[in-house]
Amino acid sequence: MTAKGHEFWIDPVKYQTASDEQVVADLRVGQDFEGSSQSYIPRNFVRFEAWLGEMRNDVPGVVGDRPAVNMAAPGEGLLVMVHETTDSFLTWSTWEKFVGFLVHKDAEWVIARHDAGGYSREKIREAYSRYAKSLIAVGNGAGRDQAVGLITEFVALENPYTGQMDDGIDVLVLYEDMPRADSQIEVFEKSPDGSVAVFTQKTDKDGQATIPVQRGHRYMLDAVVLRKPSSDLADKNVLWESLWANLTFLVPPN
Repeated sequence: MTAKGHEFWIDPVKYQTASDEQVVADLRVGQDFEGSSQSYIPRNFVRFEAWLGEMRNDVPGVVGDRPAVNMAAPGEGLLVMVHETTDSFLTWSTWEKFVGFLVHKDAEWVIARHDAGGYSREKIREAYSRYAKSLIAVGNGAGRDQAVGLITEFVALENPYTGQMDDGIDVLVLYEDMPRADSQIEVFEKSPDGSVAVFTQKTDKDGQATIPVQRGHRYMLDAVVLRKPSSDLADKNVLWESLWANLTFLVPPN
């Protein structure tokens, strides 16, 4: 019994671009690295930024733009695109589908907590929000990723465009600025021929994991926090809240 969620990610048209080129990227919702392109709609996001070192720029756009990102590069180096959505809501049609989702996201502890709280197994209302980042090499691509203050986020501890990737890429998963120990990372690996492999890794006690990578492949990492909702969401009859961290990047072919 499984029920996959739909990932939300930043999908650059080119992960490596010249400093005088436009940076163009889609926002996508879907599964297994395939999904529909979303428009630039300010009411749907809290933050939409491009970081180059310590320099932060809001991603410009006009309502309805698609691709959602079409901007001049702010400089040369490792550009970190950041997108935080507003809350969305869903109601699970059956208990079995909700449990399947929990199993898929390695959050079975919710089942006992739900029953112990005396909550109904029917029409379970969930709130969810997305915290996506993407690493784009502009020019030489030099630089590093960093924590940018999202409630949950990935931080790449190595630069995939300039670092040694033969032993994999080290990443850190954060929740409320603290490392997420023993948490599941779902890895989507897209080969140059378009085929997608999916596997999982676990973070260690320091919230870190080494993701095996291959040259010329694109990667999407996904990690989901399940928690009881904040008081304002509970007032909207929300029983559970999910927070989705996502990171995309390319490992260059050479």
